[in-house]
Amino acid sequence: MATHEAGLHGHEAAVADHEATVRDHEAAAVRGVAPARAARELELRRGEFDLAVQLGHIRTTRDADGGPPRVGQAEIDRLRGAKGFPDTLRARVRAVGTVEGAALVTISPARFTRLARTGHFTPVRFYLNRYRTVVWLYLADELREFARDHAELLTGRTPPAVLAALAAGEDRRARNWRGRRLGLLLRSTADPWERAAAIAAVLDPVTTAEVVPDPYERSHLRVLRPSLAPPLAQSPAAQEVVAGLLLAATIRTRFCGTG
Repeated sequence: MATHEAGLHGHEAAVADHEATVRDHEAAAVRGVAPARAARELELRRGEFDLAVQLGHIRTTRDADGGPPRVGQAEIDRLRGAKGFPDTLRARVRAVGTVEGAALVTISPARFTRLARTGHFTPVRFYLNRYRTVVWLYLADELREFARDHAELLTGRTPPAVLAALAAGEDRRARNWRGRRLGLLLRSTADPWERAAAIAAVLDPVTTAEVVPDPYERSHLRVLRPSLAPPLAQSPAAQEVVAGLLLAATIRTRFCGTG
């Protein structure tokens, strides 16, 4: 009898676990799951997941409680069911630095940096190394595409136009990264206030005040202001470097980095 009762309790527990799993799945289907859980289910590191969301490879939904965007279960199932998962998804968000990027397109790191500074490669993200130098990262897929379409820039002498731009101190990496990030933000919303807040995010306070003279409107834009880059818990000097990269009106050589 005791054995029979234990078996019944075990069956009831299994049924309860199954029902709880079903409820969780139904809730995820309706509300979506949090970013951390979605990243685990998609077998992505958190940085890869965030980049995939920014680039539009993972569709998100707004959280009704005002929290971070969530990912619907249907979207997770779609991605997990795609051919080549998870390698294909990871490859789409693979970001590389100067040395690895140069190896991908079979040129020297020095030539890679010259092309990047003159705007031929657009960074997708950045970080600061321990020396507070900006290290730019590029999508591997885009570099391969560039190599296929512009082989003439990868061999022989550096074109005169590139040399002239370098001689003039040209460095378009920060500007191109900002443009890319801003474009992604603008495409992610049709709300006019959110779009205005995204544009204001790359302007310094003085310029913002000139463009938006109403203090209440500026306050509303500050509330809606999106994050252009992940927050860095670093020294004030490092934060100053990052702040310089975020502002379109700030053009300082020391903010450009060498990565």
